[in-house]
Amino acid sequence: MATAQIPEGGTYLDTFKGSFTKVPIDADNGNAISTAEFLDAAESLTTMFDILGSVAFSPVKKDMLGNIEKIRKRLLAAPLESQNLQDLVRNELKTKSHTATEGLLWLVRGLEFTCLALSQNLANHEHELSESFRNAYGVTLKPHHSFMIKPIFSAAMSACPYRKDFYSKLGSNEGKVKEELREYLAALDKIVGILKAFLDSKDAKW
Repeated sequence: MATAQIPEGGTYLDTFKGSFTKVPIDADNGNAISTAEFLDAAESLTTMFDILGSVAFSPVKKDMLGNIEKIRKRLLAAPLESQNLQDLVRNELKTKSHTATEGLLWLVRGLEFTCLALSQNLANHEHELSESFRNAYGVTLKPHHSFMIKPIFSAAMSACPYRKDFYSKLGSNEGKVKEELREYLAALDKIVGILKAFLDSKDAKW
């Protein structure tokens, strides 16, 4: 699959339509996370699976994009009630539907998995990607997956490219790539933490 053209002297993150570093979080309103910017950032993140290069990752990407679509549909159906993710969930649940809320739950799990895998890989220079992704899968998605789904995801973990090949695809300046990726993952980790706490609260139960 063709991946976006990296600008001269830039990194793959520069090609993203949306970035978690730019998603507005309203600290005065219960850390409300802006829905539209979050969805753009999540959609951009899924292109990272193209960099990972294996068709084994297509179910992972497809799953995340399907959940993004469920949330986007709710945003389009009730824009005024869905400006931030927390309000979107609360207002959807009032209608006795939970399609977008469930989509957000699974999307956050997928984002946590990706964030943890890449963060661990950045922190452990001797780890190959397959090891970091397998470890992250074990503590994020695997406990929620059925025995039918687990082998599909396990195949993807084993199909990761070599570490050096992956980072070279993210940009020619490895130091800059790692610095930008670290900043990006820190922003994603913060958002995942806020959303996990919210989804565990009574406001998000159906």
